Amino acid sequence: LPLCFPEKLWKMLESDQFQSIWWSEGGKCVAINKDLFEVEVLGRGVCQRVFNTQHIRSVIRQLNLYGFTKVQRDFQRSASLPEFLSEEAAASAHSQILYYYNPSFNRAHPWLLGTCKRR
Repeated sequence: LPLCFPEKLWKMLESDQFQSIWWSEGGKCVAINKDLFEVEVLGRGVCQRVFNTQHIRSVIRQLNLYGFTKVQRDFQRSASLPEFLSEEAAASAHSQILYYYNPSFNRAHPWLLGTCKRR
């Protein structure tokens, strides 16, 4: 039987094969480096494709359909201009990383994966 989207996602997160997707927040969130994911996962040939798409928007749509919500990252800003500018550069690079959360998708509780259903 083919794996459903959450099962594919779980296998990717648990694999050492992918550098563009990982567990964050102690295994409670999925972190995706958008640019690297597009090359590493979505840019694969048809025979090696994990998902039936080449577009990050389709993957995000699947995340939303399975109850994942995007988590925003807030950064504290410094008052001094040099520190502020370096923080802005770091935040810009960090903006390529997308974070998604689903209470039924938790590394510490793999048995919950079965409750992760499509809406």
